[in-house]
Amino acid sequence: MELMNEQFRLAARPVGLPKDSDWQRTEEPLRAPEDGEIVVQTLMLSLDPAMRGWMNDAPSYIKPVGLGEVMRAGGVGKVIASRSPRFAVGDIVSGAPGVQRYWVGPAGDKYGGWQKIDLRLAPLSAWLNVLGMPGMTAYFGLTEVGQPKAGETVLVSGAAGAVGMTVGQVARQRGCRVVGIAGGPEKCDFVVRELGFDACIDYKAGQLREGLKQHCPNGVDVYFDNVGGDILDTVLTRINMKARIVICGAISQYNTTTGVKGPANYLALLVKRARMEGMVVFDYAERYHEAIATMGAWLQAGQMRSKEDIVDGLDNFPAALNMLFEGKNFGKLCLQVAPL
Repeated sequence: MELMNEQFRLAARPVGLPKDSDWQRTEEPLRAPEDGEIVVQTLMLSLDPAMRGWMNDAPSYIKPVGLGEVMRAGGVGKVIASRSPRFAVGDIVSGAPGVQRYWVGPAGDKYGGWQKIDLRLAPLSAWLNVLGMPGMTAYFGLTEVGQPKAGETVLVSGAAGAVGMTVGQVARQRGCRVVGIAGGPEKCDFVVRELGFDACIDYKAGQLREGLKQHCPNGVDVYFDNVGGDILDTVLTRINMKARIVICGAISQYNTTTGVKGPANYLALLVKRARMEGMVVFDYAERYHEAIATMGAWLQAGQMRSKEDIVDGLDNFPAALNMLFEGKNFGKLCLQVAPL
């Protein structure tokens, strides 16, 4: 029986928050694999803030999704046909299937394309979170760019989100004092009680500056920024000498229609001889195995948590993606496409 592949393609460049009309739903027959190729059935997709940037026709670290193309997305799936020696039918794999039910193409090499994953180490959804791209971003962004030292204060925005929750837990393992910034008392409570942060500031309460004074009395040594905008500007007033600011994302700016707001307080970098550096996770692809081994061991030992917020059904993709920008997700946002 011929399989039909359902897809979400980018129909228009969004202005502000993506609308239903920015997407085109298509369906086409699934072709058979050629030599060196595999067919993957998508099981679960990773919904990430970076996807909003990929929709813009602007220079970035990766080319934009073209109009009419299947929307780019990471995910995990099951090999259902293989003409590659690297994979067998039934293998569970991680890669970038895009927003569609099936993917067919070259298997790729050791550091590109698809990789086998071990569900004995962690459940499927964790491979899109702590052991997936957000976890790799958190681990290498903090350890390589932030370079935290035991006893230092590490501050992370978006602390209840996929990257932020892992940043804080890795910082705790490194012996740091960890303070989060999150939206709402429920998320702040989770960050402290479940993830082990020393404190969490509710930015929605409008007391960010006072919260930083209370919970970072000795200043901030490492700031891991997932938010940008006014929060970054405020944090710059509290940085210590030789502080490191990791620019990972700026979710507060992704849907702006008036231009990105840059930090007015950037001269704090001069006064404090501090460093602000951007990071892109793909730069560390050859070292992902290091982070997976380390954090996988922490997960199995109960020293780390991986929390996912799972929406069911490919049909719900447009609304689920916008949950990221409306603050409606709690934990790593995933879209269940098919059962394991």
